[in-house]
Amino acid sequence: MAKPRFEYEYHKEGDVIIGGLISAHSYSQYTDRFTFGHAGFASSPGGYVCESLDFEEYKNILVMILAVNRINKDPDLLPNITLGYHIFDTCNDPMNILGYATNILSGEKEAHNYHCKGRGEVAGFIGNSEFYSNQALAQLLSLYRYTQITYRAPDPRLSDGNMYPTLFRVTPEDGVRFAAIIKFLRHFGWNWVGIITSWDGSGDEESQELSKMMREHGICTDYIIKLIPNTVNDFRTSEFMSQSKAKVVIVCGTSIKNFYNFAWRLSSVAENITFIFPPSWIKLADLYYLKYTSLNHSFIFVWPREHKVNLDVYTNGVTFYSCLSDPLLEDIWVSYYSCLSPNPDKNLYFQEANNIHGNPCSDSRDVSTLLSSHTTHPSFIYTAVYVLAHALHRMFMKKNKSEQHGFQHRLYKYVRNVRYTDPDDGEIYFNEKREIPTDLILQSWISFNNAPPSYKTIATIQGPDYVPGRFPNMSDRVFWRKGKVPVSRCSDPCLPGSRKKFGSSIHKCCNECASCPEGEISSISDSENCMTCPDEEWPNEKKDRCVPRVVEFLSYTDDPIVGGFSAVSILSCLLTGLILRIFIHYQDTPIVKANNRDLSYLLLVSIMLSFLCVFLFLGHPVDVTCMLRVTSFGVIFSVAVSSLLAKSIMVCIAFKVTKPGNSWRKWMGPKLPNSIICVFSLVQVIICATWLSISPPFQDRDTHSYQGKIIIQCNEGSVIGFYSVLGYMGLLAAVSFIIAFLARTLPDSFNEAKYITFSMLVFCSVWIAMIPAYLSTRGKYMVAVEVFAIIASSSGLLGCIFFPKCYIILFRPDLNTKTVIH
Repeated sequence: MAKPRFEYEYHKEGDVIIGGLISAHSYSQYTDRFTFGHAGFASSPGGYVCESLDFEEYKNILVMILAVNRINKDPDLLPNITLGYHIFDTCNDPMNILGYATNILSGEKEAHNYHCKGRGEVAGFIGNSEFYSNQALAQLLSLYRYTQITYRAPDPRLSDGNMYPTLFRVTPEDGVRFAAIIKFLRHFGWNWVGIITSWDGSGDEESQELSKMMREHGICTDYIIKLIPNTVNDFRTSEFMSQSKAKVVIVCGTSIKNFYNFAWRLSSVAENITFIFPPSWIKLADLYYLKYTSLNHSFIFVWPREHKVNLDVYTNGVTFYSCLSDPLLEDIWVSYYSCLSPNPDKNLYFQEANNIHGNPCSDSRDVSTLLSSHTTHPSFIYTAVYVLAHALHRMFMKKNKSEQHGFQHRLYKYVRNVRYTDPDDGEIYFNEKREIPTDLILQSWISFNNAPPSYKTIATIQGPDYVPGRFPNMSDRVFWRKGKVPVSRCSDPCLPGSRKKFGSSIHKCCNECASCPEGEISSISDSENCMTCPDEEWPNEKKDRCVPRVVEFLSYTDDPIVGGFSAVSILSCLLTGLILRIFIHYQDTPIVKANNRDLSYLLLVSIMLSFLCVFLFLGHPVDVTCMLRVTSFGVIFSVAVSSLLAKSIMVCIAFKVTKPGNSWRKWMGPKLPNSIICVFSLVQVIICATWLSISPPFQDRDTHSYQGKIIIQCNEGSVIGFYSVLGYMGLLAAVSFIIAFLARTLPDSFNEAKYITFSMLVFCSVWIAMIPAYLSTRGKYMVAVEVFAIIASSSGLLGCIFFPKCYIILFRPDLNTKTVIH
């Protein structure tokens, strides 16, 4: 292993040793800009140097040391057992981790050119490294069943119990937040997002899994960008992100080093984006102290804050010469105060790398304020140390003295089943995933005037499924950089009344909007499907809700045409009654007595009733009126047409009778016309009775003929019955027309046949014209056609047959004599 030029090691002997592999530096790199060497030893060119000191991880080293010291002072925990530690700064290098782990396991501690063998048994290892470092260490330790507890290892791949059976985590892996992220995105209608992963590959699998889950919930990923430590790549990323419609970016992975640089150099891009960070990026809050305000109003998922460990014992009154035994603190001092260390190699490095030139460091300054100036974060490493201590305590309390081997195997079993109550954190235990269960908290970073950030808790999400309830109202301007919720969508939202139309893009989130079809609505934005309104309702103009349909029928209150029909029907009925009165008054005159006076009376009554039956077609139809409509006017018209048929027949018979010795004389008299009327009318009555008994008409609600309307109409029930009534009535009219037409030229001074011919011509013309009009209309207009046909045909009968007679009776009495009539 190529060890770094400057190693950072902390060691304390004990009966049991806890190994610590902590990445206090973010990375190590090779440098050959200068030659290292010190007095008495040969110089060597270049070497590996740890870079980018992480103050919070240095604090974790202090917390681990503090926890061990507290356990040693606790009489109730591990009595008569001294706990030791052996800690290395791994610089986040897998090779360093394996090398240092071997050193700890072998019990060797380097001191110049001497190797000292320690006496304590190694209990396990505690660390925070990223995936590849943890993977290498876990594979090594699992061979010998050494317990490994990580306090910051969020990668989901480490949950594989078959690959890493002895690996435990103080917090769940970051993937548990996926369900909460998806619900959070949907809460604000964000369906077009970007994903940024760290350069080390720790977020690759996580980003793919998150993208897949989001796709299942209608959220698409515009891009997945890996932050590579390259200025040119940063600007390419900037250009792509600035052109994207994704204004919400989810961060995956564990390495935040390159994100610092990205946010600094490309703040103009970052300030237009809302970031959502995983729990492992909690240290990013330090960016505010470095004025990275472009990340203001971002969101982060965090685990509940654990111990608030007081480190004053390490930081209060610390002078330079008192910290020479702490190699990391020595570096902090030299870097911050730009002074020189007693170590010439360090001076050489800091002079060349950090341009530090100054006087030797002195005790005139206190580093306490420097260390305390950084935000205190959850110290899960404290819990990790106590977990090992409690497992060791139970194992030693129940130790089988006859058993001499298998220390690590037994300890693993006790760690796996550890369960104790912490005064601050409650019950501590590992679940089936070998993680300590805890809640997940969604927070917002809010900073004003470059001040340190405040953490505003938005929601606490409980395990084990981590599916949040309803998020609170976040319309307050304080949550958002520009005072309003950002829009992060591929397409504009489809407003209520429309639906998404897919096919124009490979992404489901990119769509066009199409108006809902007739009869359907969408009441919410971004609806994928429109809903059909119930039969009694219809979409409003905007198609965003269903409203009651307009009920349509020939109404007395809403339709002026009904008033017209009613007036015409009543006036026509009164006129018919007046003509009947005239005929009764002049019943003994020749023109009234001609062509059977009784048939004229019957015909006038039939015409009067036909005008009155119009009212069965007007107003709200019910079952009774539906049954009476067609049957009543069918029977009434059959009586009227039968009367005309009888009149025509009697004209023909009367002409035959004028010849001497003709046998037709016996048919003269009222018996024959009465029989004709009764027989032909009875046939219509039988047709109507059969229709009503088999399939009578009924009230029907037609919701399909017209959009937005319910037509209240009469359903004929049996179409055959309906057209049988009309067909029979037409047959009678045709027969009457033919007979009257043949009798129109008979030699008679007042031959009524020609008037019957003309009346039947009008009657047949009206009803023949009515049929196509009836079939081509719906609703109240179809009923209006029927009413018009009834009024027109009745008026035709009345006018063609009785107006000429009334004219003679009232205005030409000189023609109303037997001499003229005969």
